[in-house]
Amino acid sequence: MRLVADPREADAAVVTTQLQTPKIRKDRSLDRLAETGNVAQFVSFSPDGGRTRQEFSRVAGHAPNDPFLSERLALETLLMRSPEASINLRSFSPDDPRSREFVYGITNVDDAVNALDRLSGDGLFVIANETVDVKDGGVSGVAQGGVIEFSPDDTPRCVEKDGVASLPLHLGLSMLETVYGFRPELGETHGARLEFSVHPRPRGWRQTHTLLWEHEQIGPEQHRPALTWPNNFSRHLGDKAYGLLMAYLVGLPTPRTTVIGRRVAPFSFGLATASREVWTRTCPREPEPGLYTTVKGWIDPFALLAAEDKTGDAIRSVLCQAAVPARYSGAAIVTGDGSLAVEGREGEGDLFMLGVNAPELLPATIVDAVKAAHRRLEDALGSVRFEWVHDGDRVWIVQLHLGATRSTSKVLVPGDAEDWVRFDARNGLEKLRAALRTLGPGAGLQLVGNVGLTSHIADVVRKAGKPARIVVG
Repeated sequence: MRLVADPREADAAVVTTQLQTPKIRKDRSLDRLAETGNVAQFVSFSPDGGRTRQEFSRVAGHAPNDPFLSERLALETLLMRSPEASINLRSFSPDDPRSREFVYGITNVDDAVNALDRLSGDGLFVIANETVDVKDGGVSGVAQGGVIEFSPDDTPRCVEKDGVASLPLHLGLSMLETVYGFRPELGETHGARLEFSVHPRPRGWRQTHTLLWEHEQIGPEQHRPALTWPNNFSRHLGDKAYGLLMAYLVGLPTPRTTVIGRRVAPFSFGLATASREVWTRTCPREPEPGLYTTVKGWIDPFALLAAEDKTGDAIRSVLCQAAVPARYSGAAIVTGDGSLAVEGREGEGDLFMLGVNAPELLPATIVDAVKAAHRRLEDALGSVRFEWVHDGDRVWIVQLHLGATRSTSKVLVPGDAEDWVRFDARNGLEKLRAALRTLGPGAGLQLVGNVGLTSHIADVVRKAGKPARIVVG
């Protein structure tokens, strides 16, 4: 799906529908949409022999199409009711589908009246609507054909760009409901294309959290979502939070997790475990294996953010995750030959993931349980890699990422090198990152140690993209 109106049309709450004739005026179309859904507050005007006449209106606290005593009072009321105390004026000709002049972000009534008089004097129709802040922490997007696509900090035109979250409709609505605490009110989506936006604060003439911008009846059709992350919304929440939420929504056991974010209010999901302990995990925009703090126990998330991300650009949230009493812990990835590698060891797996402890031979029952969890995830999402904990009863997903690898038991990153640089895995992640940064053109890495394919050490090497092999001993 890559069909959406101009972003200015979204700001002006312009609506089209194939159920209506092409000649229907934009403000009348908007009035009809407002009969069944929430739209941005607006008042429309038409030129009338050198004067201005009010046409339609939807303003919070007023009856539909409530006639105001004057144009000034209508604009003043709209300004007062706007959460940002700002309105836009969009002009058009009834016989031309293209917009004319668009005046954005008017904050005082005199400027609004002057702009209306000028546009109306030119024989143009005008829609005045509340300014909608698309950077308020919410999202905008499109629902069509059983798929929902959305992105933060943008208008519904976001679906024409790279980086949108693309999900089956039921899964996307459940994700938005979990994050924002309410289910987006899209109404009937079968056979329709619907542009919408979701807002943390109540908006529009119905004062709810979902705005409808455009509705087009297109007939029955079914699309397949382009499931992928990192995407703009996963970066908005933090990669770990998004992956865990995906695992939970498709039905895998995930520990009870509270997400304390920079851009969204705290929210929680997951299941209670048999432990009263918690893990505190930093949650960067995109995967940064082992770079930021993960610690057992509760620590001040705000002090943690201040210490590890002074600019606020890298870490999107902090996770408080219920601990799982760990009989076994580890990770699983799909390797270069398409097989599933399941690695881990008895007890907690944090030192294994950091490459300090080598993987152990796991009981067959544990491996089988992890493989069963992988099949469920793969059926729902495609190729995945994940970290897991087994409590003696079931497998819990504690991190989830999308995609397979090209690694094999001895080759982390395929490729030849003119010069192989040896690095002892016992030196740790930070020295490994420094060594990878200094590799010259044509150089590759020989990683010395009994390193798990699924460890953070291996992840860091794969992310660097340099040819890399494992050398034992």
